[in-house]
Amino acid sequence: MSLSDFFSPLSPDKFTPKAGFYTSQLGLKTTFFVDKFPELDENAYDIAIFGVQDDRAAVNNEGCALAPDYFRSQFYTLNEGPYTTRIIDLGNIRAGASISDTYVAVKMVVAELVKLNVVPVIIGGGQDITYAQYLAYEELEQKVDLVVIDHKFDLDEDDQEGLAAKSDTYLNKILLHQPNYLFNFSNIGYQTYYVNQDSLKVMSKLYFDVHRLGEFADDISLTEPIIRNANMISFDIGAIRSSDAGANSNAGPNGFYGEQACRISRYAGMSDKLTSIGFYEFNPAFDRNGQTAMLLAQMVWYFIDGYYNRKKDFPLTPKSQYLIYRASLNDGTGELLFVKSKKSDRWWMQVPYPTGISKNERFHLVPCRYEDYTTAVNGEMPDLWWRTFQKLL
Repeated sequence: MSLSDFFSPLSPDKFTPKAGFYTSQLGLKTTFFVDKFPELDENAYDIAIFGVQDDRAAVNNEGCALAPDYFRSQFYTLNEGPYTTRIIDLGNIRAGASISDTYVAVKMVVAELVKLNVVPVIIGGGQDITYAQYLAYEELEQKVDLVVIDHKFDLDEDDQEGLAAKSDTYLNKILLHQPNYLFNFSNIGYQTYYVNQDSLKVMSKLYFDVHRLGEFADDISLTEPIIRNANMISFDIGAIRSSDAGANSNAGPNGFYGEQACRISRYAGMSDKLTSIGFYEFNPAFDRNGQTAMLLAQMVWYFIDGYYNRKKDFPLTPKSQYLIYRASLNDGTGELLFVKSKKSDRWWMQVPYPTGISKNERFHLVPCRYEDYTTAVNGEMPDLWWRTFQKLL
């Protein structure tokens, strides 16, 4: 089956301004699937945008299947940044006969794009599509570090069997899926009153990284090392406060500000490790003056800006571009090694594989903050080191 079988072509007149696009706008800088499905080649494109028109499993948010075209009407009027973009818009994946059919389509498209070294930007649809995005990595036989920006965990009890999920249960599907390709899960921005304590205990038991919204109130840059560790990201528009993004029937009064959401998106684009991202749960039915469509367009713009500002300092080669720092622990159990990039000033921590676990590598590198280094310099074990080591066992 060809990828073209999953897509419906675009009608650019639906999102082209009456006066047409200016030469600097992305509408004239992007290749669109209109008549003939384009040849995909890793040397031709860097980023592929596509919509998923399926909201059958979007709990209490029917209408988000219409998101992709409303997003396009705002996105393509934005100006290209100070770089030459190589973006293709593949159109929309039509809703399958069943939700499972939609998942299969998303899985195959994401897997094929990642193989071609093209970064998929998915505009959903319900956040259950994250499950299909994850399944692509099973197809690639690749371990996954998953980062989700959401105000809750979507770990509700799942009463469905088989492939289908729901937007509030999809994480259960990912955690229980066999074979298991999930190495780490991180949540950014959960709000405690939406999360039951049993779910927090599950996260702690699995040594996953979950971070309350309040942790980033004073400094959104604290999200950067978490995001830098991700292979794939799922961004729920409901994680943004309703005053900034009201086009989601589950939106609440608290959440990230719009500019914070844009910075998170830019950090995602800058991550050398990230190979796919999905933006979910935008519902045009609730969009006043197109405000959320504008914000989503700007978030994707910042993701692209981050992509074209990647430092390419991961993996850590050549060694001459890095500084090694060592810190001894107070209990005398040894020393911890940290790596700092001369190019970007970003930090990583070396966590040794337990004996016999990995034949090819001695260390697992995890992005960290300067504060983790200062903790180690003071003789204490950073919590991030311990959690990572436990996952390696």
